[in-house]
Amino acid sequence: MDYKTAGVDIDKGDLASKFAYQNAKKTFFTRKNKIGQPVTLEEGFSGVLDFGNFFLLQNDDGVGTKSEIAEKCQKFDTLGQDLVAMVADDAVCVGAETVSITNTFDVPKVDPEIIKKCTESLSLSCIAEKIVVPGGEIAELGDAVNKMIWNATAVAVVKKEKFITGQKISVNDDIIGLKGNVLRSNGITLARKICEKNFGNDWHKKIWKDNTTWGEILLTPSKIFHRLLLDNILGDFEQKSFFEIKGIVHITGGGIPGNIFRIVPPNLGVNFFDLHSPHDAVKNLKKLGNIDDEECYRTWHCGTAMMLICDPKFSDKICQKLNKADSTIEAKKVGKITDEKKIEMQSQFSEKILII
Repeated sequence: MDYKTAGVDIDKGDLASKFAYQNAKKTFFTRKNKIGQPVTLEEGFSGVLDFGNFFLLQNDDGVGTKSEIAEKCQKFDTLGQDLVAMVADDAVCVGAETVSITNTFDVPKVDPEIIKKCTESLSLSCIAEKIVVPGGEIAELGDAVNKMIWNATAVAVVKKEKFITGQKISVNDDIIGLKGNVLRSNGITLARKICEKNFGNDWHKKIWKDNTTWGEILLTPSKIFHRLLLDNILGDFEQKSFFEIKGIVHITGGGIPGNIFRIVPPNLGVNFFDLHSPHDAVKNLKKLGNIDDEECYRTWHCGTAMMLICDPKFSDKICQKLNKADSTIEAKKVGKITDEKKIEMQSQFSEKILII
């Protein structure tokens, strides 16, 4: 199996995003020389508006089909963490601190108890990240949708002098990797299809390991890196950065190949020699679906869910500080910036060298 046969075409998704941004740019002239003038970022993780001495950012994402697993398991107390991770960790890629998150439910029929559990989990995650939820919307759409769709918009701010663009990235810079949990809220469709094919419609009830079901393990919430990076590396809005970071990459849809060049200049390349090992459940999914290594790395984060790019003189200290703050992320040097326009990586599934 691969992501496309499971129902998600990454190439078409990328093309659609390109068309959408081309049309979005047609509106930019309306704010020229006014407060909120847009900044063009072709491959950026967020939309950026100029507010004088700082940038205001907005970005949108959702929990995707992870909500379908939650509905199958009738377990909704982790989805809020996924929702925050998807938008706040995009914003922090440019050094921004997320201030607020609004959210929208599109449902076939409103179930107040499900909304209560979802928003409780969102509230807890936002409290931990120092983010407010000023509002949201619940839309009962009858036949227009047959499953719950939960999306969010984040608003974030960053001083102009702290804005991270990737333009300073150079050859021999270190790439620091931070370990994620099982899966983020991308690539879930492929994971579900693999499980359905192997275990049937009630796949979510099948035991994965140690009395943990497949449904439970795939609902493991995404690790949020936003506040960890702000408190230890980037500093809050009013603070100076503790270390100079040249680039940050959030490994979501498209995996490592689909995200690394959103920040690395096009004349450079990367060599990944020590990525984190994929979670055992992801290794199991690979085997059950007979998926090749490259497809796995294009679909899931496969262990390394966030990357920081910095001068080698800072990398050891950055890793030490992050690991002291949160040992579960196992911050370490996973790669280097090269002068070759390609991705070279050692697969942590098979130790094969992949050239992409």
